[in-house]
Amino acid sequence: MSIQAERKTSPKIMETVETLLKLSRENQSPLWRDIAKRLSETRQNYADLNVGKISKMCKDGDIVVVPGKVLGSGYMEKKLKISALDVSEKAMKKIKDSGSEFVFLADLAKENPEPKNLKIMR
Repeated sequence: MSIQAERKTSPKIMETVETLLKLSRENQSPLWRDIAKRLSETRQNYADLNVGKISKMCKDGDIVVVPGKVLGSGYMEKKLKISALDVSEKAMKKIKDSGSEFVFLADLAKENPEPKNLKIMR
């Protein structure tokens, strides 16, 4: 099954999928390929997670990957590095207020081409 970013109309999603696929090929990383596959399919395959759930399921210092969007419901009590395709304004404020960091998926993949110490949440 081939992954086709061309089906998407959003340049942001297309660029992210292409970046993840390129890094997956260069570094033999099935993780980035899996996330690219999820993002190239229908929106139903995306994960939409609230900061409260992320905070409850993680410990300080974790690097969390959300193949979708981070939403702002709940409390952010831990210092995490969160990466996703998109983030709501409310979630971004809570992430920054807690001392955590948000990075878009393509940027995290460039920083960490051979994915190590990542926690993928759906």
